[in-house]
Amino acid sequence: MLPAGYQYRRRLLSVGARWAVQSGGIGVIGAVTLIFFFLLYAVLPLFRAPKLHARTDYPVPAAAGAAAAGTLHYLIEEYREIGLRITDSGGAIFFRAGDGAVLETLSLLPEGAAPVTAFAAGNPAHGGFVLGLADGGGVAARAEFETRYAADGKRRVVPRIVFPLGRAPLPLDPEGRALTGLGLQADGERFVILARTADERLLLHSYLREEGGLGLEEEAGFAREAGGLLPPGRAAAPSHLLLGGDYRYAYAADGDGRLDFYHIGDVAAPRLVQSVRVVEGGAKLAAMTLLGGGVSLVLGDDRGRLAQWAPAHIPATGADHAAAPERVLSLVRLRDYEPLGAAIGAIGAEHYRRVFAAAAANGELGLYHATSGRTLLRRPQLRGAPGRMAFSPRADALLLEEAPGRLRFLAPEIAHPEFSWRSTWGKVWYEGRPAPVRVWQSSSGSGDFEPKFSLAPLAFGTLKAALYAMLFSLPIAILAAIYTAYFMHPALRGAVKPCIEIMEALPTVILGFLAGLWLAPLAERYLPAFLLAPFLILGLVFAAYWAWRLLPVRIRDCVPEGWEALLLIPVVVLATALAFACSGALEDWAFAGNMPLWLSSELGVDFSQRNSLVVGIAMGFAVIPTVFSISEDAIYGVPRHLTIGSLALGASRWQTIRRVVLLTAAPGIFSAVMLGLGRAVGETMIVVMATGNTAIMDLNLFQGLRAMSANIAIEMPESEVGGTHYRILFLSALVLFVMTFALNGAAEIVRQRFRARYGRL
Repeated sequence: MLPAGYQYRRRLLSVGARWAVQSGGIGVIGAVTLIFFFLLYAVLPLFRAPKLHARTDYPVPAAAGAAAAGTLHYLIEEYREIGLRITDSGGAIFFRAGDGAVLETLSLLPEGAAPVTAFAAGNPAHGGFVLGLADGGGVAARAEFETRYAADGKRRVVPRIVFPLGRAPLPLDPEGRALTGLGLQADGERFVILARTADERLLLHSYLREEGGLGLEEEAGFAREAGGLLPPGRAAAPSHLLLGGDYRYAYAADGDGRLDFYHIGDVAAPRLVQSVRVVEGGAKLAAMTLLGGGVSLVLGDDRGRLAQWAPAHIPATGADHAAAPERVLSLVRLRDYEPLGAAIGAIGAEHYRRVFAAAAANGELGLYHATSGRTLLRRPQLRGAPGRMAFSPRADALLLEEAPGRLRFLAPEIAHPEFSWRSTWGKVWYEGRPAPVRVWQSSSGSGDFEPKFSLAPLAFGTLKAALYAMLFSLPIAILAAIYTAYFMHPALRGAVKPCIEIMEALPTVILGFLAGLWLAPLAERYLPAFLLAPFLILGLVFAAYWAWRLLPVRIRDCVPEGWEALLLIPVVVLATALAFACSGALEDWAFAGNMPLWLSSELGVDFSQRNSLVVGIAMGFAVIPTVFSISEDAIYGVPRHLTIGSLALGASRWQTIRRVVLLTAAPGIFSAVMLGLGRAVGETMIVVMATGNTAIMDLNLFQGLRAMSANIAIEMPESEVGGTHYRILFLSALVLFVMTFALNGAAEIVRQRFRARYGRL
């Protein structure tokens, strides 16, 4: 009998070991659970419902003692402290946005100027506007809000009106006829004005910034660049004039919904591109505005319907095909939105995002995100008919006029309008695209860029990389495991198996580095060799096998059983060398000396140097050790009495392998495959360095890809914390987490079924 002290220590160690194992298991489960909930915590704000807070309302600000005047335009600066109201009498009124108290009033027109008959505002981020006069003149101005800080640190916003083109009216119509409509687009370098005259002419004027002789900023001014007369379109007496933010397009629409679309890239020779009806069913066009970025139009009719239109180069058909066999410029209807319950009275757009607000005659207000097609918010908000509206630059304030003579100060709270399940996984018709697409493009050097957050190309790239890696690695790893465990000599197995397992410790950044800087250029230069080598290796291996079988037995007996694989090393080396030696001649003979170019020109298959072939080979080498090691252990662990019994009953060794060993080891082999797949799905560095990181959906072996893990590694350091880009990256991480968990869960279920089915053998 063991001493009592020894039994006590043994029980203590047993209990301690049990608690340590249980604590470790619970800790792993807890860590995985915490990771899941952290990802969920970062993603949930994407689903937060937008809000609209009514801060205050007050009478429309007006100059003391002045006659009542109508409103032409509103502006509010980024701190939501000061607003600007432009009146139809040519006055500018600065007021406190919180309570409507008038701060300053001034006249925009010089002494003795003709009455105001037309008005247009340009890009709200610039703050420019122009007033058209009854004598054909026009006054261009810009509102500026300068932020100053006092010695005590208090902020003060100083508003002012500047006249970049001078105080004197511009001769927009040399014939002196009254201006009945205006369109404007402006920035710090250019002013472009579209004017409609009383006799239905459309005149275009462009003014460019010029510097003084010494190049000093204070000597800078604007000079007229060019002007032109727009050709007549089909719109009768157009009442809505707009100029695109890129100075290439102009739009003129009448009340019946007929819109003329002009190309004005050459200001001196504008041309009519298209005339199209933008409202249907006999409805009237009620409101029209440009979205942030100045590309898309949002139109509302007198039945409460809203639609987005944008110029795009679409495939030409019919008569257009002969003149432009590829693409033709056209104005296309991208999408419709949830209608409001009455005629649209006003539409206002945010400065930068594709969010817009629409107010109906019945007092209903709707907030929409244009690209995703989401109705962010819709509810009764006004007590009277809507008038002019304006968003603040940060989109956290909305000034909205309502009848009779009230101004409402609203505070929208819209954190992530770009996100929706449809825009994340479905096809979306973006501005400028000829058709709906799935695109990931999170940033650009352009200020009017619209981010595109489709996760479909990233998920596709993840699965594509894993697919090609598994196609490369599984045959090699599983066949090698079968041979090593069942046919190889134990001494040779003792050397080979540890060497392959050590490969798993090789940093994947090294594999990615070699793949991107060495393997990818080599594959481009010797592409025929890479495609020919597998078939040549298999052919020479089978030829060597038959040659070996034809040798006399006494010669074959010179090689100990289980060491025959060493004889195949020179065969594989010879086949590989032969493939590379024949590459140049084969490329000259069959592919005109350049196989990548031949694939593109003859088959329409695009070739990229860092492509899926390179990724499959590099990731395959990373996956092979995992699949090989687990598969080999599973095969080697098959009870010997099963194989001995099979051989004793007359089965050959290959029959024993196929019908006994592989079936018994199936759970372990399947686990190895799924672990390898999980490794391939979650791989980062190889994908970052060897794929070209092109987020496209194409099974082409010679095109690159972008996987979710690589996308997170590349873009997370550059994303704004808490922004839509940041949270969608976390959403992709959550999708990757769930995808891996689902794969492992399915693998475990299948493994248990395999074990239950073949465990009794």
